Amino acid sequence: MTAILVLGGYGGFGARLSRRLAAAGHDVLVAGRRLDRAVAFCAATPGCRPIAADRNGDLSAVLAATRPALVIDAAGPFQNSGYQVPLACIAAGTAYLDLADGRAFVAAIGLLDARARAAGVAVISGASSLPALSGAAVRELAKEMDRVTAVEAAISASDRATVGPSVIAAILSYVGRPLRVWRGRRWASAVGWQEMRREAFALLDGTTLGDRWVGLVDVPDLALWPEQMVDRPATSVRAGVELGWQNWALWLAGWPVRWGWIGSLSGLAGPLQTLRRAIGQAGSDRSGMVVRVFGLKDGRRMERRWTLIAESGDGPEIPVLAATILAERIVSGDAAPGARDAGGALNLGDFAPSFAGLAIRHEIRDIAQRDALYARVMGARFARLAPAVAGLHGVLRDGGRCGRARVTRGGGPFARLVAAVLRFPPAGDHALHVAFSERDGVETWTRDFSGRRFASRLFQHGDQLVEAFGPLRFRFDLHSEGDGLRMVMRGWSFLSLPLPSALAPRADARERHEGDDFLFDVSIALPLVGLIVRYRGRLEPG
Repeated sequence: MTAILVLGGYGGFGARLSRRLAAAGHDVLVAGRRLDRAVAFCAATPGCRPIAADRNGDLSAVLAATRPALVIDAAGPFQNSGYQVPLACIAAGTAYLDLADGRAFVAAIGLLDARARAAGVAVISGASSLPALSGAAVRELAKEMDRVTAVEAAISASDRATVGPSVIAAILSYVGRPLRVWRGRRWASAVGWQEMRREAFALLDGTTLGDRWVGLVDVPDLALWPEQMVDRPATSVRAGVELGWQNWALWLAGWPVRWGWIGSLSGLAGPLQTLRRAIGQAGSDRSGMVVRVFGLKDGRRMERRWTLIAESGDGPEIPVLAATILAERIVSGDAAPGARDAGGALNLGDFAPSFAGLAIRHEIRDIAQRDALYARVMGARFARLAPAVAGLHGVLRDGGRCGRARVTRGGGPFARLVAAVLRFPPAGDHALHVAFSERDGVETWTRDFSGRRFASRLFQHGDQLVEAFGPLRFRFDLHSEGDGLRMVMRGWSFLSLPLPSALAPRADARERHEGDDFLFDVSIALPLVGLIVRYRGRLEPG
């Protein structure tokens, strides 16, 4: 009988993992700081033995005394945690596995690779829903794609699911705080538990959780997918609980952190856990997970989507399935020595036997995406654009280009005022980055001139293109000029109210190519005022 030591083995996810390992015939050492809790758990769980151990303390004596074949850290939290546990395992010649969701912890586990190989042991981090299961889904979806432009994931937990203190502490560690995301083909800054979105969790057979609110979370996948996938797709991961008001309450609580009034919400861990217990029966026992991959499949714009819905309270079992599968491989000698994240350790098919024993249904489907915005507006003429021009306007979910620009500004006081209000860049030569995001046929362009940013939204109105700067909207015809194009303004409005054409800005925008580079020349002037801004330059291939 193989001995497996589970740190935090009586906690929320640790208890589920311990039961599964014991049921599989392993000798499970249930470890934690509270020996009384370990004793109580083991008394009700055959195959388990209690021991006292602190993941933040010196484990060498515990490992020497118990000599387990594998240590699984299910305690956490892993945010701001060091590698004392896997290092102690390597020193003892013991394999290591964890359920970590700490981004830095999981993404940098490879730093221990040389030591783990020298000791001949496997060290695997992140054997949970993220990144083990999500990574398996991403690879399954991406393998039929010609090119992947964006990967998105979302998890919605049942309100009846038991949430341990480590999970709550992990969430509160990044609510309202900056987090790095790969979008627009470069690293950018976002904010934890912001950018709230309603996510649909539905299967083709009609099973659905409806639309649930989810917000940005700081998880290992955000670091792994851009670095490990060839196309370096834009990445986002969101999560939330079933009842929308809870997600919005946490969103609201994050603003004092974002404004710098307080350092973090970590002090709310205790009260939040008490609140969760009090309202635990308010929701259902149903959870969901969605992974989406956007890109080109056989030359067509496509979304490939994997959806999972868990019912009958089985959702909380999902985070421990990857660890159960990998534990069996490790103790049977099927895991190679070395340190690595769990994002590439399993395939989606590896989870099938575990899913079959639970009230879980999942499916993959392909969803064709509409033509790009400029292609819809221009029709057949879009195909005659130069590849450098058409390629820039073929954004699907996300894109970005870098280049250079020269900016000229109008000199009058009113021209300076208008330019300042619209956040146009100052005069001079600039490093330029343009980020493109697309959702439901609407594109958002964020132009960054040496750190000065301004954004606009573009969408279709009949056979015209509309560009919106806040409440101002400008309508354009798109004219072909050889294999380039020119934007000709045909009207404008404020809060959807038409404004006089005589007062309209004189906007002139041309696009062409030089080799593979995209060239642009945009000027904006006002009647009786003259030039407001002109910027021209080039963007290099993405």
